[in-house]
Amino acid sequence: MAMTGGCLCGNITYTLHGEPAGNFLCHCKNCQKQSGSAFSINLVYAEDQFDCRGEVSTFADTSKSGNPVLRQFCPACGSPIFSSIPTWPGIVVLKVGTLDDTASYSPDAQVWSQSRQNWVGFDKDYPSFAQNPPS
Repeated sequence: MAMTGGCLCGNITYTLHGEPAGNFLCHCKNCQKQSGSAFSINLVYAEDQFDCRGEVSTFADTSKSGNPVLRQFCPACGSPIFSSIPTWPGIVVLKVGTLDDTASYSPDAQVWSQSRQNWVGFDKDYPSFAQNPPS
């Protein structure tokens, strides 16, 4: 199964092959700021399942835990596309909102729920972790 997506202006496109290793909603403050919203919905894929075309820019962020997060985005329109986390080698964390078809995904879990906006509610009772889930 292949899925496609890209940025708002179309300069960056990608294809995903196979199923994701995970799918989660993140409420951390950095994801809130990076997404401009209350949370970010993410798919976790192996790098070899992700074929990205176009030049991305990188913002080197630091997570609350002190670990680096490399946030990849379109330099023309600013759309966040994916993140790579050096402590998770070979993994990309893709922003679900950039998929061409977003209707088929809902998160399996919530992380950093301690930072969740108090007005955010969900119809489904997702597993929730105050910070990152245990390894």
